[in-house]
Amino acid sequence: MMSIAGVIGAALFVGSGKQIALAGPAVILAYIGGGLLVILVMRMLGEMAVAHPDTGSFSTYADRAIGRWAGFTIGWLYWYFWALLMGWEAYVAGQILHNWFPFVPDWGYALIVTLSLIAVNLMNVRSYGEFEFWFALVKVCAIVIFLVIGSLAILHLWPWGQARGLSQLTAQGFMPNGVKSVVVALLGVMFAFIGAEIVTVAAAESANPAKEIIRTIRSVVGRICLFYVGSIFIVVCLVPYDDPMLTQPTHGSYNATLSLLGIPYAQVIVNFVVLTSVCSCFNSALYTASRMLYSLSRRGDAHRIMQTTGRRTGAPYVGVLVSSVFAFAAVWMMATATMDLYDVLMQATGTIALLVYLVIACSQLRMRYRLQAEGVELKFKMWLFPWLTYAVIVCIIAALATMIVEGTYRTEVAYTSALAGVIVVMGISAQRLGIGQRVVPGESKDKPPAGANLRESQV
Repeated sequence: MMSIAGVIGAALFVGSGKQIALAGPAVILAYIGGGLLVILVMRMLGEMAVAHPDTGSFSTYADRAIGRWAGFTIGWLYWYFWALLMGWEAYVAGQILHNWFPFVPDWGYALIVTLSLIAVNLMNVRSYGEFEFWFALVKVCAIVIFLVIGSLAILHLWPWGQARGLSQLTAQGFMPNGVKSVVVALLGVMFAFIGAEIVTVAAAESANPAKEIIRTIRSVVGRICLFYVGSIFIVVCLVPYDDPMLTQPTHGSYNATLSLLGIPYAQVIVNFVVLTSVCSCFNSALYTASRMLYSLSRRGDAHRIMQTTGRRTGAPYVGVLVSSVFAFAAVWMMATATMDLYDVLMQATGTIALLVYLVIACSQLRMRYRLQAEGVELKFKMWLFPWLTYAVIVCIIAALATMIVEGTYRTEVAYTSALAGVIVVMGISAQRLGIGQRVVPGESKDKPPAGANLRESQV
């Protein structure tokens, strides 16, 4: 449920409309391609996580397989992504609540959401798991209902509304804007899929990490792809790709589809689901960012105070509070009408998903060879090693090159690369200056936050 909650957010319910308008019905190919890449990356990550469960996940594996600079860089980039995303989720939640109940300013609602979810993450991890379960359940139920209603409409069994059958799939051409538009859409789709890797972070706090990782990766990743691909397929079958509702930030793909199907109060229903989604993503983001800080601290790549955990809860409360800094910054920008500045910060997260996937693939490649040399028997393996791993690496590098050459996402690549470069310099400088105390030989790097165990918490 955590993996589902971390991945499925406003990018599916609202943001997917932009990709549909860009590529037309052929956008389904972009979502299939993105889903396939995520399945392969999660398989590689699962192989490493089963062998060495760790709350730092791929950051720790990059540290071991590539070098300290790699673990330092990708760990802080990943923390920046989730910490910054929390501010955006708080902004969206504030906007929705203000539209419903305008007597409180939007920044006031954003502050309430931020403080409430910080309180959840300061409790025992059981509380986080309970909240995330119900958040995820609302999203899953909404998607399942959407898939059922949409399927009935495609089969001409839905009695209301205007949308019927598969007519829109080819009415204006399956690929009206050419192959280039599908490639550009694929690059945008990759941003939506980031979050599935959260499961390996959370599994390190379970009673049986290896078992939970194997079970979850085998089941959840396929469901995530089904939810995305299934939803988008229904939309492109029922809604013209050039429908202006798809690209309106107040509507989106789900709203456009439900309106054509004659569902009353479609926008209110979708906004409720989106509100649940952004709260869920905020919750997952805060959990993930705080655990990444905890892991970085244990490896000497963040201040040791980030390791501080509550005596009763076991939650790394210093990491939780520090990770909330951008959420409070977003509230302040909303209150002072300077939220446009936040968009500039968000541009630096544009290609972090691809960098994370690239690091996972490179780490798995080197770690697999190392484990084989040591004679370690793996319980969970990447398929067709090393050929599929090499294929993923080549595809990601090609995607990054395409983003630069094509130009649509050139700014995002430039901003993210600049940020990564600064972090690399900081990491190398810290290593050469001896800043940060590494874990002493013989001490486990895999220790989760104190008291965080699934015997107590059904995450």
